Amino acid sequence: MRRCFHGYIDAKAHLSFSMSPKKGQKLSKAQKAKRQQEEEERQLREEEEARLQAEREEQERLERERKQKELERLELKDRERREEELNELRQLLEDNHTAVTKWKEVYMEKAMWERYLHSDGSPDPAAQRDMNTYITLWRDDPEVDITSVLKQCKLALKLVEDLECLLRDVTDPQEGQKYQEVLINLQELIHSKHLLTTEEFLKRASENIDTETGNMQTVVKDDNITLCLWANLKKDPRFKGLNFEEVSLGFQLPKQLAVSDIAVRILHTHYDHLTLLARMAQLNIHTPSCRSFARGDVIPADADLPEEGGTKEDREVKDDNETQQLRVDEAVLSIQGLDERKSTVSSQSGKNCLQPAEGQESQIQTQMEALSAEGDLACPSAQLSAVDGGEYAQAVDLRQYTPLGGVFYYDVFYLPPQAHHVNGWEIRQLLNKGLQVFPYPTPEGFSLDDKEVVACPPVGVSVMLPDSVVFLETPQVARWDATGKQWKMDGITDVSYDEEEAKVSFKMASFQAFVLMQETYANFPFQSWELRPLGQDSAVFKVNGALFCLSIMIKGDQCMLQPEQGKGLSQLLGKWMSSQALQKAMLNGGINIFVNEYTEKYVSTCGKDPLTEHAAYEQMALFASACAFSWSKWNTKCGAEHLVMQACEHHGPAPVPKDSWSCYLLGAQRSQKLEITEKSEAFSLDHYPDSEFHSTFIHMLQDNMSTAGITRARESSYLFVDTVQSLLCASRPLMYS
Repeated sequence: MRRCFHGYIDAKAHLSFSMSPKKGQKLSKAQKAKRQQEEEERQLREEEEARLQAEREEQERLERERKQKELERLELKDRERREEELNELRQLLEDNHTAVTKWKEVYMEKAMWERYLHSDGSPDPAAQRDMNTYITLWRDDPEVDITSVLKQCKLALKLVEDLECLLRDVTDPQEGQKYQEVLINLQELIHSKHLLTTEEFLKRASENIDTETGNMQTVVKDDNITLCLWANLKKDPRFKGLNFEEVSLGFQLPKQLAVSDIAVRILHTHYDHLTLLARMAQLNIHTPSCRSFARGDVIPADADLPEEGGTKEDREVKDDNETQQLRVDEAVLSIQGLDERKSTVSSQSGKNCLQPAEGQESQIQTQMEALSAEGDLACPSAQLSAVDGGEYAQAVDLRQYTPLGGVFYYDVFYLPPQAHHVNGWEIRQLLNKGLQVFPYPTPEGFSLDDKEVVACPPVGVSVMLPDSVVFLETPQVARWDATGKQWKMDGITDVSYDEEEAKVSFKMASFQAFVLMQETYANFPFQSWELRPLGQDSAVFKVNGALFCLSIMIKGDQCMLQPEQGKGLSQLLGKWMSSQALQKAMLNGGINIFVNEYTEKYVSTCGKDPLTEHAAYEQMALFASACAFSWSKWNTKCGAEHLVMQACEHHGPAPVPKDSWSCYLLGAQRSQKLEITEKSEAFSLDHYPDSEFHSTFIHMLQDNMSTAGITRARESSYLFVDTVQSLLCASRPLMYS
């Protein structure tokens, strides 16, 4: 077969060779004519190609000139009406800002008046004298009944929240120090009351023996705490541990403790007073502002701090700060209930809101004005003060991780002497030492049955994840280091997580308070987002995060969270609240879509100009009653100086049809509608045919809106506009998606 194929090729080559004229042989007339014709055709083709190329180049040149003239015409027209459009936008922003400010003032005055009219005897948290009197009277109150104490603690916790709000808004440094000191005193006193009620329970442990186990175990709970107590009355060496089934909390003990005269307490406070102390320990406390302590911020490194040898007023502020530092040091041990050496806790030891996201504070300025103004979009960039020393080497970075679900205090105490009943008399040994911490582990180990000394094995604990929190990933466990006033993740072993039962179990070398933590920015960056109107002064803000999708319903100045999957957040579902309250509740619930000055360090971003971005959020909020806005893939391709989003006029609760969206380019100088769509293959700055340029985004939108839509947007409530803007500025979807 191969030989036949080669033979065919050879024959074909011979035939071709025989048909071509030999060297030196003259061409026939037919051959010459054919060659001449071929040459003429080739020349004609080349000339035609050159002509077509020239025509194309001329058309391209004319098109460029046309586009350039059109661009110049549009730019000229934009410049002619720039001042008018900027003035109109400025007036809208000023009117809304003035109305919101006035409303807040009236609201605060009304709230204060209603508080006065319906006073329940609680003090005014802003009045230091009233608060000091309240703390003194409650400290001296001998009441130890658990029901009464928990009721008093509920009121005190409300005052703590009010003080945190005051700290968030305070501007006077000395006022801030006063609020902070009262806050710590109150937190300390709450924990002291918990110790007193615990001691009272344990004094009467023998009167409440469980018939099956021979020990005492009890559970007390309310809206703020869950208290689990176990008293070792039987001292059974076979005892391994106990699970409080009604609250899904449990502990495991080694044999050394099973035969000891001890009591175990697991106190789950649904609030967290220790993390505040940890933040304060990480910060430079000698600062003129205390607002950050209440909301979990970090003090700016460039703050104007009092210096040595300053004015008398500066020295007084410094002295107050130093006094407050000592107060914080004392409060840590009291709130914790035990130090690193497990020292005695005296029963008398009680003698002692979400950061607004960048750009959230209203700024009455247009894009052009903002670019020319000095300063930044948000508060000055804050940074951690330098922390030296090895005690912070293993501390949890509270910018990267967030404690969730409250604090679990895991303690072991000496069991107080029990009463004896003789001939109708109750004989009880009285001790004035209060509850005493049982030392475990001990450096010398344990001696069992007068035999060899054995080491102290770790103690175990298991907890059910609180239903008020959503953990997007496997929870991290951190223990409280009372000496360093920090959360740490070392010293925790044998961690197991049952996702189906939502249960975490682990062991620690000693009894310590612990928390469950989650990465603060686990849900970043966003995969997409959408802001869609539902009606007049009503909208829905949808965010598809990296791990969790949610919707926030907005109606006037109220918001409501609607998670799209998962469990938890029982305290949020179906509840309307203010934007600020919702943001705080979502952060406490583990659903974080809000940013601060540190987010960019942990999350990849589009790197947008913050002033242009803020101006976009202001204008989106103005038209949120009539226009829908959405994520665009081109936002990452247009550069730091520009923003790209999809937008269109929309009415009713139905989803936006896909073919209704248009892409808009926003910059510091102008806004324009783009010719590209989300389906385009490449990014282009070409504007949409027959569209114009505008100095503001809202005027660009109006070119493609109906008269009814424009009217609906212009009639938006100032409270609705402020709420939408606060959510956009707090989450910054144009930056983090």
